Amino acid sequence: MINTRDREDERLIKIVPSARQLAYESMEFFCFIHFTVNTFTGKEWGDGTEPESIFNPEQLDAEQWARTAAEGGMKGLILTCKHHDGFCLWPSKYTEHSIKNSPYKNGKGDIVKEAAQACRKFGLKFGVYLSPWDRNHPSYGKGKEYDDYYVNQLTELLTGYGDIFAIWLDGACGEGANGKVQRYDWQRYYQVMRKLQPGAVISVSGPDVRWCGNEAGEVRDSEWSVVAKDMTNPAITAALSQQEDNEEFRNRPLDSTQEDLGSRERLANERELAFYPAETDVSIRPGWFYHEEEDEQVRSFENLKDIYLKSVGGNTTLLLNLPPMKNGRIHDTDAANLRKLGDFIKNTFAYNLLQDAEVTTNPLPDTGISPAEILQADDYDTVLLNEEGCRQLTIRMQWEKPQKISYLVIKEAIPLSQRVESFTIQYEKDGRMQECCRGTTIGYKKILDLQGIEARALQIVIEDARVAPAISFVGVYR
Repeated sequence: MINTRDREDERLIKIVPSARQLAYESMEFFCFIHFTVNTFTGKEWGDGTEPESIFNPEQLDAEQWARTAAEGGMKGLILTCKHHDGFCLWPSKYTEHSIKNSPYKNGKGDIVKEAAQACRKFGLKFGVYLSPWDRNHPSYGKGKEYDDYYVNQLTELLTGYGDIFAIWLDGACGEGANGKVQRYDWQRYYQVMRKLQPGAVISVSGPDVRWCGNEAGEVRDSEWSVVAKDMTNPAITAALSQQEDNEEFRNRPLDSTQEDLGSRERLANERELAFYPAETDVSIRPGWFYHEEEDEQVRSFENLKDIYLKSVGGNTTLLLNLPPMKNGRIHDTDAANLRKLGDFIKNTFAYNLLQDAEVTTNPLPDTGISPAEILQADDYDTVLLNEEGCRQLTIRMQWEKPQKISYLVIKEAIPLSQRVESFTIQYEKDGRMQECCRGTTIGYKKILDLQGIEARALQIVIEDARVAPAISFVGVYR
């Protein structure tokens, strides 16, 4: 007889990612470039009255942006093509508040094109940010007239610059009670995006990628990708987003009321569910745009490493902002600290100690492939999957000699949904297995900092999973 818990778990694991979500999650870490007239006025939010004449980044080097991102271990770059001020970094046909009326390259420049080309040169995917809030255009607040304008600009961006991996929309709006009211036709916007760039995810005021909930680089201990479907409503994101320009918002912690988004208990009464993975968004500086007075407040390598391990290693992707200076280049300090992070990622996770270990599992896989082969493959073609109803799994790794272990990486087979509810990690000390840490969710990727323990044996013990755990990869690193 199937009990209530079995039925609920069967319902939960039916929620799986789309192909575009899988491709997006596999990128893990990407760059945000905030650059517009705000860079020249020193503001975070422009009001749309900025003269186009102030925009003249005489040393702009989009290849430097892309090179810096690639050296930092990033796999994509998202450009703020238009922020709330309405100034366009491409020569839009639909507004005069654009680069075409600036001194940059005598009005012949197109920074969107430069950035897209630079990304292709350095092996990065390219994404676009187009703020729905436009403080310059006279049609804002006039319903369909503005929606038409926004769709026209979307069409320019999504047809003129090659493949786009992400279309990033936020919920910020500072009009206030007496300001212009524009009810965005989100569904119309989404239809245009799907038609013109079907492979692109729509983040974070969109149906594909969820904002983690703050801008400070914090993540939840238990980050679920299967959540209530109403979380995909852009009004939810708007309500939690910044409503005025202030530094306090950028530094606030996660909303404690939203610590649990996807446990069995949380979803028990939710009729409709969605696969809606989280993204951690944070700037390398206090502000999203460059301010000279913040040159001494750039995040250190150690801080960047901590954010990376907790976000990418906590079932979220990481979108790190690198704001160029007025001359159009990323500051040397920002680039140097990010380069250290890239070296850390490349060197730390280069050699998987699993290949030197004897790997056994309980229960044994019935695939005819050894557990070691399955867990080293780092793909979804070979998966360690228990029989239905067998919610526990132990993965034991043993070496001939004790190994120094700094990081343990575990990945679930996400095409089969997110399943693990709880686990422990054990290691051999003085001939006995001892617990060194425990956790709840794993998801696409979990990175556990084991603090350089010395161990001849290491065990991953899945204590509870929905229906049955499905593990695709394990990595053990010095």
